[in-house]
Amino acid sequence: MASRVLIIEDEPAQRRILEEMVKRFGFEAATAESGLRGLDYMRGSQGGTVELVILDLVMPEMDGLEFLEKLQGIRGDVPVIVQTSQGSIETVIKAMRAGADDFAVKPVSPERLKISIQNLLKVNALTEEVKRLNKKVGGTLTFADLIASSPGMANVTRLGKRGASSNIPILIEGESGVGKEMIARAIQGESDRAGKPFVAVNCGAIPENLVESTLFGHEKGSFTGATARHLGKFQEADGGTLFLDEVAELPLDMQVKLLRAIQEGEIDPVGSRKPVKVNIRLISATNRNMIEMVKAGQFREDLYYRLNVFPIMVPPLRDRKDDIPALVNHFITRLAAEEGRKVRGIRPEALDMLLAYGWPGNVRQLENTVFRALVLCESDLLGIEDFPQIASLVDGYDVKIPAPPAAVPAARALPARGASEVSDGTALGIPIVTEGGHIRKLEDVEADMIRLALHRYRGQMSEVARKLGIGRSTLYRKMRDLGLEENVG
Repeated sequence: MASRVLIIEDEPAQRRILEEMVKRFGFEAATAESGLRGLDYMRGSQGGTVELVILDLVMPEMDGLEFLEKLQGIRGDVPVIVQTSQGSIETVIKAMRAGADDFAVKPVSPERLKISIQNLLKVNALTEEVKRLNKKVGGTLTFADLIASSPGMANVTRLGKRGASSNIPILIEGESGVGKEMIARAIQGESDRAGKPFVAVNCGAIPENLVESTLFGHEKGSFTGATARHLGKFQEADGGTLFLDEVAELPLDMQVKLLRAIQEGEIDPVGSRKPVKVNIRLISATNRNMIEMVKAGQFREDLYYRLNVFPIMVPPLRDRKDDIPALVNHFITRLAAEEGRKVRGIRPEALDMLLAYGWPGNVRQLENTVFRALVLCESDLLGIEDFPQIASLVDGYDVKIPAPPAAVPAARALPARGASEVSDGTALGIPIVTEGGHIRKLEDVEADMIRLALHRYRGQMSEVARKLGIGRSTLYRKMRDLGLEENVG
């Protein structure tokens, strides 16, 4: 999904020029002919979608400085590029103090404007990611911070907020990778335990002989290797939230002790002579069908009903595809910063392909897929060629191998001028001169070389790229530019 830029400019010709520039840069453009109209737009239903404002400083009725002051009360977070024909130091200082993020003197060059937009959007996106990360670490993450605006997640948000208002035990159900822990963190952030400890335990990852000690703790000398007193996860979460992920994987004997801890509000550390009172909010999660496990005797029925007081079912990613564009942009922003990559977004045709895929691994798989694409990408936008595994699994996105070079009558023998030239006008069967004896266009010869390599190495793109001495992303791009991909997007 392209970022939306609001252009506020009173001169019609300049406004149209800026609009075309912004669109050519790959962003959505909205326009307003005055500061008043710009404020109306920001207050309206579309105002929340604006990610950057280009503002003329000198306008009738309301100038840019007044607009900046009023914008702080509406969307103080949105970056603003101020432009004016008056480039004095005093003007720049006034604009920056009023809230502008960058300044340009008319007429601004396309290159200058493009770089400014890209940099400000990147900084703004990173700022939002840092805020989200800080909230996650501080235990104050809320549902408003989650990327969950699709209709499929509306019920999850509604139930989560309702459950957060009490201390009721919650069971979050859903396939692996749908983001159950993030839902649990949002529930804590919406509750009166926000900012308190949030302790997550993956019950399926604990060795069976260490489950009791991990959950409930142990005293020094209580068993071989217990060289010091250890607080269990229940005590670590005291006053806050304990999140038991994959709770269905708990051994049956531990299920009995967990049931007592929930009912009595106290635990028995290994080797302790007296129980310890704990005050926790319990949230559990599972990707298993626990009713079937109860019927099969694999999970205690009394514990199941104790955990499943307030169930929340998180839909798989294939049922909430409206969230995919925002999730992709979120992962690109975060991972590009972590990896030091200059990728700023994704091409529309590549995003369409991701939307067409089923995502059996859900959000976790999507994150790993974007990570891999970032590593492969050789430009500032992710393309279909950066998702080769997904392209091979989605109908209509497989790269077709073009036909081999058509036979072209060879030119008459050329006079020998050195060992590097060929006498029949061909190189490895590829004609390099026309029937009239003229050199063929380089792009035509290049296209034939790629066709030949694709057939010789049977469409193995990595091998083709390696033999041609270019990167795989470069190969895909050349095939697209030369019209050799007949079915991409």
